[in-house]
Formats: sequence, C-alpha cells, structure tokens
Amino acid sequence: MNRTIEKYLEKHGFEALCPKAVLFDMDGVLYDSMPNHAVAWQESMAKFGLSMSAEDAYATEGQRGIDTIRQMVKQQQGRDISEQEAQTMYDEKSNIFHLMPEAPMMPGAHELMAQIQGMGMTICVVTGSGQKPLIKRLKRDYGDFLDEKHIVTAYDVTRGKPHPEPYLKGLEKCGGLNPWEAVVVENAPLGVEAAVNARIFTICVNTGHLPVELFEERRADLIFESMMQLNWQWSALPLLQK
Repeated sequence: MNRTIEKYLEKHGFEALCPKAVLFDMDGVLYDSMPNHAVAWQESMAKFGLSMSAEDAYATEGQRGIDTIRQMVKQQQGRDISEQEAQTMYDEKSNIFHLMPEAPMMPGAHELMAQIQGMGMTICVVTGSGQKPLIKRLKRDYGDFLDEKHIVTAYDVTRGKPHPEPYLKGLEKCGGLNPWEAVVVENAPLGVEAAVNARIFTICVNTGHLPVELFEERRADLIFESMMQLNWQWSALPLLQK
C-alpha cells in the first residue's frame, strides 16, 4: 500500500500526499442508481432512433449526458446536433428516470462520510449529472456532511469527464486545494480517467462490477469491490496516517 502512494507521488512529481478533502462521484458511489439510469437511457434514446445498451450506459457513466447524446447521434446518424437539441433529448431521459423507483443509498456511503467528517476533512460531490431533483436528494440524504457550495454538477463545467475540469472545479470549491491535498472516490471508467487527469489520488469502487482491467488501464491508484469494503478499511489507509 505504501508503494502505491510512492508510485502516485513519483508519477506526478509531488513531495507528499496530504488529503484535506474527499471528492465523491454520485451515481454508483453514493446511490445504487446505475441500473435505473441504464433503463432510462435505453428507453429514452430509442424514442429518438438511437440504440443504447446497458453496457453503453455503464461505459459512458460520468460523462455529461448531452455529450454522450451528441456522440451517439454522430456515430449512429452521422450528424452533428446542437447542445440545445441534445438537452431536449437528455430531458426525456431525465423524465423517465424520475418516474422510476427511488434508487437506494449505496451501503457504506453514509458511514464513510461520517468517518471523513470526523477526521476534519471537507466533503465534495463531483457529478456529471445536471438533474436538479438528484441534487436536492443529495442535500436531503447527506446534508449532515455536505452543502450546496461543495457540489459540482454538469452545469458548473464546460467539459465533462473524462476531462479533468470537473475535479479541478471540485478542488476549487474546497478552497483552492492542490491535487495532492485531495482524494477522489469514483466507480466509472471515465470518472477515474478524469480524476487521474486532474492528478488527484484516485480510489475506484467497482460497484458496477465492470472488468477490473478497465480501471487498471485508466490508472486508478486503489481499487475496492464496494463502498462497504472501502468504509471498513478507510481508517487504516496509509494515505491518512500523519
């Protein structure tokens, strides 16, 4: 484990890892919501003549929805569409998603946030979602640890994951931290790529049960099988030892 930290520091030329904040992705990390998202994507895109599988939904998770849609339209229909047209299509996806049963909180997430708060660290959420009801739910379920000024959404950035901008914005919202002063918890390949591109120590929780090679290829620093496992092992992680 100590070698993992050494490799991170060597890779980026940093002297030390001194985390003051933890930046969480939302879907698949704080909520077990990806199965619902996959269904909503498939049903909504079919209305616009687009084919999208559940595997596609997991593979593009973390990216801004309008970016995913514009890419699909270009690939499948050979045309470029405006952000406004993509937003209209994304709104249909959002409507279907919000008619589905509410996704449960991810087991271990609330307990992990309590541990982090007890250590005096700042908590921030960095999501590619732009769905306002989900942001309201974040404040309802995790309001003991999180406020709105520490939430980054699709509307806060011009370039979504895998670009580093969302996580760089998270550092900014945490008081202008440096990359070595934060840790990211992600579950999506594109999200891991974004965090690594931002040069932040990146923990992957493979809650979607994707091939672990996808996260190794994107250079996640640590990989856990679940949020519950991460919660159990959190206090013993060497990166937190002073």
